[in-house]
Amino acid sequence: MKIKGTCTRCGREFLVEQVVQNGGRCPWDGQPFEADYAAVLVDSLRDAGSAGSTLENALEKTADMQPEFTLDLESVIGVLKQHIQRLERRTGR
Repeated sequence: MKIKGTCTRCGREFLVEQVVQNGGRCPWDGQPFEADYAAVLVDSLRDAGSAGSTLENALEKTADMQPEFTLDLESVIGVLKQHIQRLERRTGR
């Protein structure tokens, strides 16, 4: 899963993978996204990317089997959406 973000300073989009590779810094302006907790930020972004890919792959396999059930979309993405919205509120987006 390719998670994207936008730097609130320079306004440019980035992939989470780029931030992880840059040690928690914006790949465009070079400034840290979280100066006091850069290592924690990098770890959490790495975990989010990995978990997202795992979830995406698992749901793809499940859908490919065409089982006789549906999944409730909100039960899968509801809490994720809440956390994304918290980030958006913090930055005023």
